[in-house]
Amino acid sequence: MGFFDFFTQEIAIDLGTANTLVINNDKVVVDEPSIVAIDRRTEKVIAVGKKAMQMHGKTHENIKTIRPLRDGVIADFQAAEAMIKEFIKMVNKGKSGMFNPSLKMVICIPSGITEVEKRAVRDSAEHAGGKEVYLIQEPMAAAIGIGIDVEEPMGNMIIDIGGGTSEIAVIALGGIVCDQSVRVAGDDFTADIEDYMRRQHNILIGERTAERIKIEVGAAMTELENPPPDFAVHGRDLMTGIPKEISVSYVEIAHALDKSITKIEAAILNALEMTPPELSADIYRTGLYLAGGGSMLRGLDKRISLKTKLPVHIAEDPLRAVARGTGIALKNADRFPFLIR
Repeated sequence: MGFFDFFTQEIAIDLGTANTLVINNDKVVVDEPSIVAIDRRTEKVIAVGKKAMQMHGKTHENIKTIRPLRDGVIADFQAAEAMIKEFIKMVNKGKSGMFNPSLKMVICIPSGITEVEKRAVRDSAEHAGGKEVYLIQEPMAAAIGIGIDVEEPMGNMIIDIGGGTSEIAVIALGGIVCDQSVRVAGDDFTADIEDYMRRQHNILIGERTAERIKIEVGAAMTELENPPPDFAVHGRDLMTGIPKEISVSYVEIAHALDKSITKIEAAILNALEMTPPELSADIYRTGLYLAGGGSMLRGLDKRISLKTKLPVHIAEDPLRAVARGTGIALKNADRFPFLIR
């Protein structure tokens, strides 16, 4: 360790549409929803992360909640910058120091984003205090986080279903050979549930309630080995305007999510079609790897396996696989040629 390393703080950021994770010294130090609450009058940040999430859908006219990322990319530049700054403050909470160390960052980006969108991520990181900023593509970070040796001449297919995008990529020799990035993921599942409840049950629910339904009874198939119990949902009756409670089962939610899951399946089949034959042979042996929060949907691995006739493995702790990989890439920034400077 050199003398100047003492003045440098290394942090890895998985900047997700739904959640942001920050890793420092091999530990996840921040795991918060990607949301900011702002005072409309002063434009000052009131809260970020979990505190802002508690306000979401419950604010009065002087407070607005913003999700700065949409479909895996920055939609609101200023809010994203403020959010990254606040999360970096959380990393150094309780640490007293005479000076702020310069920051070396590795940030995760979707594989299908444009140069302009990459620039927005880099600018936000630099304005938040990043002196050295590297970018890594999500499927690559997920593969490293799962424990795959990405530099060997062996083909592996990674499917990372996040909040805003689903990234499907074939990785070999430290690079992405072919990839598909579809803007259908966890947020779309949540919107599907909201829409289904409105059409089928005449009940209006908010985003947070739909998210809760997805976690409690979300499923990709109508037949599960260990089905979850029915879930009580509270919302507003569209006919009377009075709050009411109804019960929903996993079978209903499986029907509601069917269309979005079919789009992800089509993208997986597309990626398999584009794969060079030698790598296809490897994938036949190794199977497909699932990561990201969306992969935790009950029965999704089985459904994809039936569709592709290939074995499907879910990553250990899929929510943090990308963040773990980003952290490993940060430690080996000089060794990994696929980090984008």
